[in-house]
Amino acid sequence: MKKKRLGFREIRLVMTKLLLSLVLLSVLWVLVYRWVAPPVTLHMVKRRAEAGVAGKEDPAIRYKFVSLEEMSDQLPLAVVASEDQLFLEHHGFDFNAIADAFKRNQKGTNIRGGSTISQQVAKNVFLWHGRSYLRKAVEAYFTFLIEVLWGKQRIIEVYLNIAEMGDGVFGVEAASQKYFNKPASQVGRQQAARLAAVLPNPIRYSAGRPSAYVLGRQYRIARAMGRLGGTTYIKTILPEKDEKK
Repeated sequence: MKKKRLGFREIRLVMTKLLLSLVLLSVLWVLVYRWVAPPVTLHMVKRRAEAGVAGKEDPAIRYKFVSLEEMSDQLPLAVVASEDQLFLEHHGFDFNAIADAFKRNQKGTNIRGGSTISQQVAKNVFLWHGRSYLRKAVEAYFTFLIEVLWGKQRIIEVYLNIAEMGDGVFGVEAASQKYFNKPASQVGRQQAARLAAVLPNPIRYSAGRPSAYVLGRQYRIARAMGRLGGTTYIKTILPEKDEKK
């Protein structure tokens, strides 16, 4: 018997079903993380593997997910002031920052890029690190999903928990315990600003042994936090119990 060859319509139907399945699975994945803490990220796995290869005495990853209610209000304010001051206004993308980053890249200037907090969460929670156009396209897709399905409060909560803040140190709770010997709930403005100051390169910069560069960034971030109006600026994403105070 001759095997039946797939025609264009059959191939298109298979591809459509595959695409719809991938979309459905991605939506379900995002919805699960709307309420469930990510147990691990690909970046954490990568750091753990690198530490093992390097033969470090303590290659373990420090990571403890805590709710926004268990954090000082200074922490979300610090990262908004440092990383994305338009976080409350945009819908996942700061197109002016993206355009500016593109222009500077064309000139060969060394810059950090135009990623918003939402884009960083999409990349760090759901994807791998890289610079390909495919990864950026998938990052944009997941950024759209979390903006729609999570909302700003959940996005900032996840960001503060999975952001790398030291070699093998992820999230504000692990960082606060390691560098300040206190829980994230007790961190003040200057300490929150210092944690935000190392975010551009948490391997090179240290919140525990801050360089002059880190201290300078800490000062500028703390001033920016004040100029924004303090925690009043982010009151719409603070937990309800804090809003009633």
